[in-house]
Amino acid sequence: MDIKSIKEKLNSKEYEFIKTDPHLGGNILILTTAGSIAYGTNVETSDIDIRGVTIETPQDIIGLSSFDQFEDRVTDTVIYGLKKFILLCLNSNPNVLEILGTNPDHLLIITEEGKLLRDNVDLFLSRRAIASFGNYATAQLRRLQNALARDNYPQKEKEQHILNSILGQMDHLKRTYKSFTGSEINLYLDKSAKEEMESEIFIDIELKHYPLRDLKNIYSDMDNIVREYAKLNHRNSKKDELHLNKHAMHLIRLLVTGTEILEGKGINTYRENERELFLDIRKGKYSYNQVFEMVNEYEERFKYAANNTSLPEEPDIKRVEALMMEIYEKVLNKNI
Repeated sequence: MDIKSIKEKLNSKEYEFIKTDPHLGGNILILTTAGSIAYGTNVETSDIDIRGVTIETPQDIIGLSSFDQFEDRVTDTVIYGLKKFILLCLNSNPNVLEILGTNPDHLLIITEEGKLLRDNVDLFLSRRAIASFGNYATAQLRRLQNALARDNYPQKEKEQHILNSILGQMDHLKRTYKSFTGSEINLYLDKSAKEEMESEIFIDIELKHYPLRDLKNIYSDMDNIVREYAKLNHRNSKKDELHLNKHAMHLIRLLVTGTEILEGKGINTYRENERELFLDIRKGKYSYNQVFEMVNEYEERFKYAANNTSLPEEPDIKRVEALMMEIYEKVLNKNI
């Protein structure tokens, strides 16, 4: 769907809340596209995602009420209050920062104050992006690897993957329940006596004077991980393949966008140069091995940019606060 069609769609009854909600309407500073349309990776079946920033009402700013964000799940519209938006930007939240870097042609509403935010985007950029974009990308990678392990690996490797997932939770379990050592609760792979399994996970437990309920909860947490894998037998594999391709595309997109930020090139949400590559990944043109090779390459670029970035350790909070107060002052003066 092109931008003209999206603008027409926003005038429909489905999006009437944009005009009628007391926190929106004339209070909106920025309204823009999000998701695949914002990235340039949309296809015919892509949904319309809308994101934005709105100024809080005078009652929210200087009165007793408060406002964080407006959300309409039916249309996948999220519009943040200015203060929450700025706090999320200061933490380099990728999904929020991209509002400041969308294609100018995708701006459905932009006020003088909204332009002021976009013109000062550099104030929000810091080395915090290393963790935020890196963690988001890692999360996408783990989803992809988990799904592949479940679907395509031999039984022994699947079992190893389940074991790795449980072992990855061990630090959490030790913090949550009465602490135990690796020798007291030891999990490992060994040859299975079951015909359908080459190997399976075994557990050795040597606990003394250990709370029964804690042990029960530890077992329950481990069991939940095993159950999650068991649910895979009921999945729609064709639908999942499309999801996997989408995860792979977003993984690389996050690494590319994060690398550019660390290189001092700002936020470029619309990925014109990589558009064809991303669409090819989404369509499944590349094997997963090829995708992981790409990931390795883009991760190396990201790490190099992180190690050599000139961005400050932290954003300049005072300058950001001054910008926020300037915007509030402008808006409040208009309402007086």
